[in-house]
Amino acid sequence: MNAKRGCTTRRRLYFILPDTKMAENVEDELLLARIDEGHMHFLSTFESTLGRLPKASVLQKTDLAHAMAVGLVAGGLTGITLGLLLLFNPAWGAGLGNVSTFGMILGLSVGGAIFGCWVSGMIGISCPSVRLRAFKKRIEQGNILLMVDVHKERVEEITRLIKSHHPEADVKGVEATIPAFP
Repeated sequence: MNAKRGCTTRRRLYFILPDTKMAENVEDELLLARIDEGHMHFLSTFESTLGRLPKASVLQKTDLAHAMAVGLVAGGLTGITLGLLLLFNPAWGAGLGNVSTFGMILGLSVGGAIFGCWVSGMIGISCPSVRLRAFKKRIEQGNILLMVDVHKERVEEITRLIKSHHPEADVKGVEATIPAFP
């Protein structure tokens, strides 16, 4: 991103915390370190155990965003392919009359992209996020997953802060790029 405009890249840090009390303490410390609550996302098997903690959203818990992107591309390409088949096979496209070639291909590609995005989104919202697969077992055992999005310049600082105050917190890594929406 452009540094002149004040934009910086964020990284997502993952921590496994043993219980709600520690999660609340970590949240307080992150707030004091000037990490906005909107950049903290807690995930547990039972959301009721999270209390006042900011819960992970549907976009963070499911594969919705990834599935919709795949569906958009696949549907658009399918629409273009269908349009080209109708264009180059006169028997299939005989009933189209005076429809312009460009308009037909454009319409089919846009329609295919929208349909593909919708269908894939319906599938993706029912699938757990592939990014969180590595944490599934620990979450099911009653641990809490913390995802915190920080400026890349603060990754080491925030990791040290959490580990120094909570040595039992399990650092699970850094994601190089975070999704734009969640």
